Amino acid sequence: MSSTGGLGGASGAGEGLLPPPSSLLPVVCGPTAAGKSAIAQWLAQRHNILIISADSRQVYRGFDIGTGKPSASEQQAVPHRGVDVADPRERYSAAKWNAMARSAIAEARESRRQPVIVGGTGFYISTLFQPLWHEPELDPAARTAVQAALAAITTDELRRWCTTLDPARAHLGRAQLLRAVEIALLTGHRLSDLHKAGASQADFRGCYLLVDPGPELAVSIAARTSAMFEAGWTQEVTGLMQSVPADAPAWNASGYRTVREHVEGTVHRSAAIERIIIETRQFAKRQRTWFRHQLDATQVTQLAPNATGWQDVVEKWIRSCSSQSPVTNPQSPVTSPWSVSR
Repeated sequence: MSSTGGLGGASGAGEGLLPPPSSLLPVVCGPTAAGKSAIAQWLAQRHNILIISADSRQVYRGFDIGTGKPSASEQQAVPHRGVDVADPRERYSAAKWNAMARSAIAEARESRRQPVIVGGTGFYISTLFQPLWHEPELDPAARTAVQAALAAITTDELRRWCTTLDPARAHLGRAQLLRAVEIALLTGHRLSDLHKAGASQADFRGCYLLVDPGPELAVSIAARTSAMFEAGWTQEVTGLMQSVPADAPAWNASGYRTVREHVEGTVHRSAAIERIIIETRQFAKRQRTWFRHQLDATQVTQLAPNATGWQDVVEKWIRSCSSQSPVTNPQSPVTSPWSVSR
């Protein structure tokens, strides 16, 4: 198999046949630090693609290092959508992401590019492939009051609230927990039930590449966290604190509140790093649970990016998304000469 051919088997990027609008959409997903972005960049070197980020943290402008945001050179090398699309003060909803993603999909197809969804925010991804729902109107004053009260609650306590109010969503991250509790308190209904009751037919089907290095993920998370501090995460947060309010939604991104405490002098650097590593591993565990239970297993190709032959697996997968014939691949513990961490 050629490693440089287009999606339809042509010899150059962009020359392959694009799938019809009703076909499967390629999705590179998996837990944080698994290697998703590196896989996407590898694909972009061989195929004419447009990357649509499905990361609820990367939408916020200025929050770069701690979210593992694609670098300026990476974004220049291949078109990205869904990155830097929101002000840090803005509550960026899954509905907004869905609208952005649909626009990007149309843009990609009009320009003869293959849209590829890349990210670990399962709730965003699911909006494309599960029935859509219409959000109820909420009283602005009551919503502001509830948000102010919930902002002071720890994530663990918030999760306990959600376990009582909307247990189906209790495994999600802080932003989603806040939303579930907010809806339950203001409407008297569970958000998970509202999703089902107000749903309309979805337009797409997912063709998933589930990236997960297995036990090595814990090591990757630790290494990446240390690398983020070395890359200037503390300095980035120091600058953000000058202009972004402490209650802005963007601070909910994994690790940022802890780095802010470090900047304020209440947490030592080593303790901050250790706390972030633990929190990120817990977050990755919840992501793994979500992907294990929420994806259509018949459309999932598993990839261990630390395995020999991962390139062939990725090539077969991206072609299967075009041919409508998904490929499954057992994970292998064999170490690859290529190390990925995003």
